[in-house]
Amino acid sequence: MLQRIQRIAEHLKKTTGFAPETGIILGTGLSGLGKEIDVKHAIAYKDIPEFPVSTVEGHPGKLLFGYLGGKPVVAMQGRFHFYEGWDMGDVVLPVRVFKFLGIKRLFVSNACGGTNPAFETGDLMILNDHINLFPNPLIGKNIDELGPRFPDMSEPYDHGFIATAKAIAAKNNIPVQVGCYVGLTGPTLETPAEYRYVRNIGGDAVGMSTVPEVIAARHMGIPCFAMSVITDMGVEGRIEKTTHEMVQRVAEKAEPKLTLIMRELIASF
Repeated sequence: MLQRIQRIAEHLKKTTGFAPETGIILGTGLSGLGKEIDVKHAIAYKDIPEFPVSTVEGHPGKLLFGYLGGKPVVAMQGRFHFYEGWDMGDVVLPVRVFKFLGIKRLFVSNACGGTNPAFETGDLMILNDHINLFPNPLIGKNIDELGPRFPDMSEPYDHGFIATAKAIAAKNNIPVQVGCYVGLTGPTLETPAEYRYVRNIGGDAVGMSTVPEVIAARHMGIPCFAMSVITDMGVEGRIEKTTHEMVQRVAEKAEPKLTLIMRELIASF
């Protein structure tokens, strides 16, 4: 695995000659942030040797190198999910490649269901913690060159990034929620009982991504920031039949606010 990561990183360095400082992962319905990037290189996943290919609708499947907020970034327009059939090594492969490209921080976005009754559809939530119900991506022989066997997870989401993002949101009159994200495998959306379970164990929102990528990043010592768009509600009495297309539409509507916060946060470094 280490050699594969190194080969992909070296290929991208030679192809682009670009040195990103921030890695960005754009979730379902949120790939429009790519339009804000002053793109210098756009590479389809299928054109990167040994790289997985996204299969989910709403995920363009491109790696973008360029500038956002005046700062050098590399952005995934579309991620890889465990439910697509990828093993966890493939799901977190891009984050590990980003590390070898030289990133100093990771920003992640996603669309998810809300389980906190104080939330509303369309809300933005800054993640301050998560609960991992995926197979852990670090299971197996540890790659010592990436990080320790037992990485600390006392601060999965950087407290300084959270404080700055909240200040940016307040300055721009953008309401934000802060909460804990629970990661499930999917691809089924949750049953009413599963929504209750997520809430009972301390989750404010539930989704099918983000957690494995953040675990891999923290394993490598990369500080993380993540934001969710609450695209549907999993609260008793407010649960409605939901489709992937509905999730995309809500995410796209909320995207400009999320983009503004992400852009200004990156520009602050």
